[in-house]
Amino acid sequence: MRRTRRGRWCAVTCVALLAGLLPAAASAGTSAPRHAPRVTWHDATQVPSSDPQLRRRGPFLIDGSGRVVIIHGVNAVYKHAPYVAPATDRGFTARDARFLAANGINGVRLGVLFAGVMPRPGVIDHHYLDRVDRIVKLLAAQHIWVLLDFHQDALNEKFDGEGFPAWAVHDDGLPFVNLGSFFVNDQEPAVEDAYSHIWNDDFDLWRYYTQAWVAVARKWHDQPYLMGYDLFNEPNGGLQMLTCANPLGCPLFDATLERFYNHIRTAIRKVDPHNLVWYEPQFLFNAISASNFTPTGDPVVALSWHDYACTPAFVQSDVVPGDLDCKVNEPRVMDDAAAQIRRMSSGGLMTEFGAGDDLTDLAGLTRDADQHLTGWMYWQYKHWTDPTGGSQEGLFADDARLSTVKTAKLDVLSHPYPQEIAGTPTAISWDPTDKVLTFSYTPRRTSAPTVVFVPRRMHPRRFVATVTGGRVVSGAGTSRIGIAANPSSLRVTVTLRPRRG
Repeated sequence: MRRTRRGRWCAVTCVALLAGLLPAAASAGTSAPRHAPRVTWHDATQVPSSDPQLRRRGPFLIDGSGRVVIIHGVNAVYKHAPYVAPATDRGFTARDARFLAANGINGVRLGVLFAGVMPRPGVIDHHYLDRVDRIVKLLAAQHIWVLLDFHQDALNEKFDGEGFPAWAVHDDGLPFVNLGSFFVNDQEPAVEDAYSHIWNDDFDLWRYYTQAWVAVARKWHDQPYLMGYDLFNEPNGGLQMLTCANPLGCPLFDATLERFYNHIRTAIRKVDPHNLVWYEPQFLFNAISASNFTPTGDPVVALSWHDYACTPAFVQSDVVPGDLDCKVNEPRVMDDAAAQIRRMSSGGLMTEFGAGDDLTDLAGLTRDADQHLTGWMYWQYKHWTDPTGGSQEGLFADDARLSTVKTAKLDVLSHPYPQEIAGTPTAISWDPTDKVLTFSYTPRRTSAPTVVFVPRRMHPRRFVATVTGGRVVSGAGTSRIGIAANPSSLRVTVTLRPRRG
């Protein structure tokens, strides 16, 4: 989802009125085989795990070797029919996958739209799944983790959005007028009425939506570098949405949403007992309110959450230096996410943020994510004429030419960081001015090393790693530096900095 300048006054007014009380408020507590693609491994840091899919340990995502995986990712959601990016320069090709890997992007939240999966009631479009599979395979070949996302914004093209097929959208004949802003359109009575029909399970919508997800899970359950299934993007509470506009959130709607998710997850588990299933909080969690999910009892569940709490960035204007809204509300959403993850006993990841060229805001959010020891996925990779987003959201001035990458934005999003940590991280910090990375972790016995990634464009040979409690075991001067803990170490600290001179 993203917002446009058009309609800025209303977006600011709506958000400001709802969020104005927040600074003073306390935060509320046919499938591929399961083996890695055949590739040539150049050093010990790239040995594939025996099970190259993501699981979780506590709040962290882990690979098959038991290492904590820190995701620095992007979204790739193609919102126009046929709801999958074409194999063209303007779409997504092997060059795009290589570009992402070269810049340390190790995760992609890939749009798989309900409208594409089930264009008619109960009918699965396997040709559509095969077209999506082309991109999944390109990403997996570069060892990029893929999160499959049933994306929607305002449900359908009828509401200037996307995601649901027209047959699954029921607005009871209420009028809709496009007011030029996704945030405003998403609150119109016709849209909220259509959402309410979903949560009430009218027209057998839960069964159809679940059938679509089961088809997706059956297709990709053994796919290497899969990180699971994001069940519903930014669920609007429908006619209950305003009850969510407070710091404590909306427990009654959250209970309904949780039942919806549990229904889908239970069906997915019959064809895929292993992969992560991701729950998203209600829409206003992004900026205003807490979430109230309870433990599922499923050890492979995670929270997919978004942070758009800074009002100026939310509507793609410049962030005012020292803006209290940004300083208070963005970290508060991070705190709410951490509290919800603890309450659910789940994993978690910030799967959307940014959506613009405000580098101050992007740097602040990625810094906050480091402090919370969580990964992130920027919205989004290419603009692809996003009907609900602004023109600034992509990484390129021209989607068809990778040479038009916005270098200043890339510098914020692509920098040295620990991609895999052989233990439990305790601190991560990147200093963009001095180009210094520091992180620490409690080591854990594993067959694979900790791996620090350095983007090729930053010339890895210019960096030197200093390790306390461990040693560099491979890859010095390359894009992937392997670190191993000393046998008796209880803590490992790594500092990566440019060589003097």
